[in-house]
Amino acid sequence: MSETHPDFDAFVATIAALRAPDGCPWDRQQTHRSIASNMVEEAYEAVDAIEADDMAHLREELGDVLLQVVLQSQIAADGGAFTIDDVCRDVNAKMIRRHPHVFGDAAASDANEVLDLWDQVKLAEKDAASEGASLLDGVPKSFPALMQAQKISRKAASAGFDWPSVDEVWDKVAEEVDELKAAYAVAPRSGDGKVSKDDAGVHARAVEAEFGDVLFSMVNVGRKMGLDAEAALRATCEKFRRRWAFMEGAASGMGTPLNEMDQAQLEELWAAAKLAGL
Repeated sequence: MSETHPDFDAFVATIAALRAPDGCPWDRQQTHRSIASNMVEEAYEAVDAIEADDMAHLREELGDVLLQVVLQSQIAADGGAFTIDDVCRDVNAKMIRRHPHVFGDAAASDANEVLDLWDQVKLAEKDAASEGASLLDGVPKSFPALMQAQKISRKAASAGFDWPSVDEVWDKVAEEVDELKAAYAVAPRSGDGKVSKDDAGVHARAVEAEFGDVLFSMVNVGRKMGLDAEAALRATCEKFRRRWAFMEGAASGMGTPLNEMDQAQLEELWAAAKLAGL
C-alpha cells in the first residue's frame, strides 16, 4: 500500500524524542511496569466515552490509549526488544490469519460463526506455539471476573466443551440455583439473613462458591444467546444509576431523604423512574 500516515509517524517521533537522552526526565525514567496501570485506566475511559456516545471525548481518549501503545513500544525499542513497526506488523498478520473467511477459503455467514472461526484459529495458534500450554492461559487473571468468565467459557466452547442448545444451559442454571439454595439453607445466618462466618467461614465459602457457579452459568446463557455479559451488566448498572438519581431528585423535592422512606415509598419512586423511561 502506498498510503502514508504522516500524523502517526510524527507522533511516534515525538514519543521517541521524549525518551531521548535530552528529552523529558519523566518519560525517560518510565518502565513497562511503572505505567502498566495507565493502559487499563485509559481503556476504561475510552469505554466510558463510547457508552456516553460522546465522539469528541472518544477521539481524545483513543489518543490516550494510542499514547500508551506507542510509549510502551518505545520503551521496548530503547531496550532492543521490539519497535512499534513490529507491533503493527504482528497485529496485521494476526488479523489476516484470524479472518480466513475474508482472506482465505473459510466461510462465515454471521457474527457468531466469525467468533467460532476466530476461536478455532486461536486454538490452532496456541497448539503450534507452545505444546502443553493450557488453552485458558491466554485469559488474563487481571480481567474483571465477569469478563474472565465470558472469555473462559468461549474458549472452552471452541474446544467442543459446550451445551448443544441454550435450553440445556438454562437447565444448568436451574441446577446451580438449587445448589446455591441448598448451601444457603444449611449455613448459619445472622438476623438479617447474611451467612455467618462463626464456623471459620466454611459455610460462607460454600455459599459463595455456589453463587459463583450461578453467575458463571448465566454468562454461558448470554454467550449462547450471542450477548456480551460484561456490556449487559454495565448497561444495567448505568440504568440503575439513572433511576437512583431520579429517586434522589424526587426525594429531595419531597423534603424526605431516601434513607428515611419506607419500602413502599421507595418502590413507588422506583416505579416512577421506570415510568419516566429511565
